[in-house]
Amino acid sequence: MAVGFEIDDAVAQELRDGFIGDVLLSEDEEAYDEARSVWNGMIDRRPAIIARVAGTADVVKAVNVAREHDLLVSVKGAGHNIAGNAVCDDGLMIDLSRMKSVQVDPGEKIARVEPGVVLSEFDHEAQAFGLATPVGYNSTTGIAGLTLGGGFGWLSRKHGLTADNLLSADVVTAAGEFVHASEEENAELFWGLRGGSGNFGIVTSFTFRLHEVGPDVLSGLLVYPIEDATEALRGYRDFTAGAPDEVTAWFVLRHAPPLPFLAEEWHGAQILAIAVFYAGDMDEGEAAFQPLRAVGDPIADVVSPHVYAEWQQAFDGLHEPGARNYWKSHNFVEITDEMIDTFVDSMATMPSPISEIAVAQLGGAINDVPVEATAYPHRNAEFLMNLHTRWENPGQDDECIAWARELYDAMTPHATGGVYVNFVPEDVGQEQAAYRENYERLVALKSEYDPENLFRMNQNVKPVA
Repeated sequence: MAVGFEIDDAVAQELRDGFIGDVLLSEDEEAYDEARSVWNGMIDRRPAIIARVAGTADVVKAVNVAREHDLLVSVKGAGHNIAGNAVCDDGLMIDLSRMKSVQVDPGEKIARVEPGVVLSEFDHEAQAFGLATPVGYNSTTGIAGLTLGGGFGWLSRKHGLTADNLLSADVVTAAGEFVHASEEENAELFWGLRGGSGNFGIVTSFTFRLHEVGPDVLSGLLVYPIEDATEALRGYRDFTAGAPDEVTAWFVLRHAPPLPFLAEEWHGAQILAIAVFYAGDMDEGEAAFQPLRAVGDPIADVVSPHVYAEWQQAFDGLHEPGARNYWKSHNFVEITDEMIDTFVDSMATMPSPISEIAVAQLGGAINDVPVEATAYPHRNAEFLMNLHTRWENPGQDDECIAWARELYDAMTPHATGGVYVNFVPEDVGQEQAAYRENYERLVALKSEYDPENLFRMNQNVKPVA
């Protein structure tokens, strides 16, 4: 196996032959550092070579060179994944971030999307025709990693996961072959792409089903002081138990950012924020949200019509790139009094004012899909906890990571044992928890499409030796 920076010159020359994109080495400094930078500021890895591809032919070339030289491979879409698997040390990083095409067919209500696209770019093109597909809640996230891990957001309780809305994909396999995957063609590979992460190849194009959405939607925040959080969360639990699929309500416990609708006295104070979204008629949404808006005495109620594309970007400022991040995640089927008490009590020791405890409401159309229908297995989860532990000072690493792990451990008795693959930090091997009942089927698929485990910078499904 070729090792380290000694291979750069020879392999780079071979890679450049017939390559349209850029081949970057450490000596390229600014461009190299820009390409290897990712969203999580804790990730600081140095690939031997970066192949910044211009299209599918470049992807095929890069994969073939990596395989022939037995190089470690990482694949970057938008570089937003918490684990930082987009970047490897001393190997070949295949950077898809310049593959930015979005082609919308409004008549067929489909979109063909390249893997370098981020969610705001997808929304921008689809909303020109009043269309959208379910995607995540941070608009700087890449469509590729989101989809391959499952993907959920404000539209998911009504229209399913991002992966549930995938109609087909074009894939470059570990053998350097270009294949099309859909329900009709290479159906088993298509099954694995919907939740099996990046284990089976590099997707160079996704085709999604679109739905009529917006341009305006009913959404917004209810904000409570931390002293009222227990009462408000019990009301939230009762509300979500009977909510229709059009309703999505998530909650976040954190220090209040300087939001313009909050009085200055609340800036930096510990709060509970409940974010709500209605995927349907706004008058029906007003009626649906009334029981929740009647809970307690919020310090702010800003539930109102919003432009869908703007709502999709509403929380980007809380998750900007560059901070240090360590996440821990659980799935739950219910929210109990004991869980509520633990969430609220943990705020007393939250080590960073930019951290948060976020709980997303799942269920609805997500859980209407059978477990065996896609590689994503968590069709029983009604809620997902993600501990967004974020900080800026490296000296706080141990303290912040310990806080996340302690709260994660405290919530484990209440959890399903499953974990959303896109929220797994890099130091934790949770493949069985991520893929659950579908793991052995994924092993068989991996053994067929990537028997040498070329694509292993992920929550890895190991092929049969």
